[in-house]
Amino acid sequence: MTPVQQTVVLGTKLRLSYVDLGDSRSKEVLVLLPGLSDSWRSWELVLRHLPTSLRVIAVSQRGHGESDKPDAGYSVRDYARDLEALLEALGLARVVVAGHSSASLVARRFAMEHRERVAGVVLEGSFVRLAGPAVEAAGRRIRDLTDPIDPAFVRDFAAGTFARPVDQTFVEAMIAESLKVPARVWSQTFRSLLDDDDLAELATLEAPTLIVWGDQDAIVDRAATDALVRAVRSSRLVQYHGVGHTAHWEVPEQFARDVAAFVVECGRPR
Repeated sequence: MTPVQQTVVLGTKLRLSYVDLGDSRSKEVLVLLPGLSDSWRSWELVLRHLPTSLRVIAVSQRGHGESDKPDAGYSVRDYARDLEALLEALGLARVVVAGHSSASLVARRFAMEHRERVAGVVLEGSFVRLAGPAVEAAGRRIRDLTDPIDPAFVRDFAAGTFARPVDQTFVEAMIAESLKVPARVWSQTFRSLLDDDDLAELATLEAPTLIVWGDQDAIVDRAATDALVRAVRSSRLVQYHGVGHTAHWEVPEQFARDVAAFVVECGRPR
């Protein structure tokens, strides 16, 4: 799959950048949402390993990459409303939605509010509540951010997300993408993650759910992952050994294989 960036203007007038790959006629559609500071390009290593029989859409959410960057509107619910508007704009009735880290909250929020439109959910590096020493340290630094963002901060932020070596050229490209994100987007999004609490609702997430976790994740530990598995009754856990918070960078071929199989499984009659 060779990604070519496109843009779409939503019914809300917000412009998002995205790529649309694979078979446009396929009923098996996967929407990929990247985490905080990442654009659609965060999925490039995975895209090359996904079968062309699937239709795959990778999105730069508001405030990220080449998408519009309004002054406000960076809560989990804002991002979920954008996803709804994106599906409307692209004429997509039913999808599997995958979210990494912060975007995993967007994916499950959308799945709980639009059950009829979600065939399945992939939650990578996800959590019930964002907490812990690493989170507190990142929060302090994010609260103090000003424009232009210091590249050293972004480099440290990215380095803390993976445990295995990742191609350095790719990492540098991801740092460049993160530097496109204004300080207000970092801070407003992170604040929303701290405030978001959907634990009482997670039992209503009925769509088949694949939870992907690396056992060297410095942000989300095993206890937090187990809590999420218990809360989402329709879930099953895939654990990657020796992998950190960003499995789709560290083991993209394995990640693509597991997710593609899950998408096909979600497309079968239940």
